[in-house]
Amino acid sequence: MGRAFEFRRARKEKRWAKMAKTFAKIGKEIAIAVRAGGPDPHGNARLRLVIQNAKDVNMPKDNVESAIKRAASKDAADFQEVVYEGYGPHGIAIIAESATDNPTRTVANIRMYYTRAGGALGTTGSLDFLFERKGMFTISAKSINKDELELELIDFGLEEFTVDGEEAYLNTSYADFRKMQKALEDKGVEVLSAELQRIPLSTTEISSEQQEEIQKLLDQIEDDDDVQAVFHNMKQ
Repeated sequence: MGRAFEFRRARKEKRWAKMAKTFAKIGKEIAIAVRAGGPDPHGNARLRLVIQNAKDVNMPKDNVESAIKRAASKDAADFQEVVYEGYGPHGIAIIAESATDNPTRTVANIRMYYTRAGGALGTTGSLDFLFERKGMFTISAKSINKDELELELIDFGLEEFTVDGEEAYLNTSYADFRKMQKALEDKGVEVLSAELQRIPLSTTEISSEQQEEIQKLLDQIEDDDDVQAVFHNMKQ
């Protein structure tokens, strides 16, 4: 079904296994979206997507509404989106996306994880050439005509369209992400979730023992409270 589809499904399954942390991540995404575009979902496309993603992981409606109210208050935390890039052991490239109210604390923690694992934290943008950013949408396939919808969405940046049971997966370039969001909304398509991913252009194959070593580092980074998502180019 395509490399991007398999990557998307693996990420989703892993995310669901850490439900509590997922809710906390979505809370931060809501805070950032509200700060950028206001608390009204009707006029804030980014917030609409976050709310939809919250539904996708069964985050209670009360939790979502509370997060929006907190984000709109004068005392709301000022989260910044910061990307950390570096090489773990065995030359594996790792990118961590964070939402933090204290970048000094976050960078110190991330650097510590790399150093203890025998890796090194690099500069922002230093590993961009190893990954491509993709917009990835999950939509309901219950009442769509795949062939017709696929043809209609090509003009809005559709790159890949796969159907798996009652769900369908759409991929776009990073540049076309918002355009695809609007197109799906205008056509009344039920979007279950939407997110930006970093797909490795190539992967590095290492031994099973080395994979375990890398996985420990990835788990440490992912478990950090400030980290929203982690991407790497290790061949699974």
